[in-house]
Amino acid sequence: MYKVLALGASYGSVLGAKLSLAGHDVTFVCLADEAELINCDGIHVRFPMPDGGDPQQLCSRNLPGRVNACLPGEADPAEFDLILLAMQEPQLAHPDLQALLSRIGRARVPCLSIMNMPPLPFMQRLPGIDTRGLESCYTQPSVWQDIDPQLITHSAADPQAVRTPGKPLNVLQVKLASNFKVADFPQPEAAKMLATIANSITTTSQGACSLSPGRELPVHLKVNPAQMIALSKWPMLITGNYRCITAQGIRSIEDAVHSNLTTSREIYNWVLNLCKAMGADRRILIPFGPYAKAAHKLQAPSSAARALNNGVKHIERVDKLVQMLGTSMDMRCAAVDKIVERIDQQLAANRQAA
Repeated sequence: MYKVLALGASYGSVLGAKLSLAGHDVTFVCLADEAELINCDGIHVRFPMPDGGDPQQLCSRNLPGRVNACLPGEADPAEFDLILLAMQEPQLAHPDLQALLSRIGRARVPCLSIMNMPPLPFMQRLPGIDTRGLESCYTQPSVWQDIDPQLITHSAADPQAVRTPGKPLNVLQVKLASNFKVADFPQPEAAKMLATIANSITTTSQGACSLSPGRELPVHLKVNPAQMIALSKWPMLITGNYRCITAQGIRSIEDAVHSNLTTSREIYNWVLNLCKAMGADRRILIPFGPYAKAAHKLQAPSSAARALNNGVKHIERVDKLVQMLGTSMDMRCAAVDKIVERIDQQLAANRQAA
């Protein structure tokens, strides 16, 4: 079994709970109040069942793998087999986390990102992409300077989860229990480890939590040799998550998608075509119809919208990254340009207010 250091205890708990169920040890890097809760009470993650049955909750104190937490300065990456990047990209600009990422790079520990924003070294792996033109999309691009592109991979963060209102910070509710679609590591030993971890999650999900035969706990790691699999969520992010932000305030992902299906389909298909132009096989991309159906389950605003509404000065700019990649390939979409402009305006207002 492996030892995993997870940067981020909110979204990271989704995969962290499944890792612990499979017998792997997980240490979360988080804020002091979160770390205290996790060290005293573990993590609690509630999963909806695909067959509509009663939701199942994983409590890490009852699972085979050990779960604990620490502050950034307390983490020694050399003690771990895998680093899980599960924070919002702007959070990595904090000096303590910058220093930790530098230690991770020097220790040459493989990293798996489940952020919405693909790490800069992962983008460097994609053929035909000049990442020097993309650095402005990142809050602090220099945080990645010590990370070897061969030792970092990325996943489409398809599962959706929220903290339960009125509950402690160590309690999480999965709203959309899809799979993490991960691009394989190019480095052979890291790829072998990732395959072993993915298989252990699948195996222990069958019959977990005293489920009846034929039922299994959702959310798996699905590893794919196609690097573009990790960016397959881009059409969903741009169509739904980033359109939760309006001049009148924020709205749910469901409302963002279904308030104007014609515009939503136009944006979705444009981003889909951009992914194809970058080399994605159409077989790894989800058409608009299934996404629009799934969006009915997403009845809360995206994390980016909530953060903007709370006055933050930086968010993950996948919208800007997609726009700039499209421009570099002579592809433009007026509706996407409006999304980027709206977010630029809100960020500028937040910075001025701060």
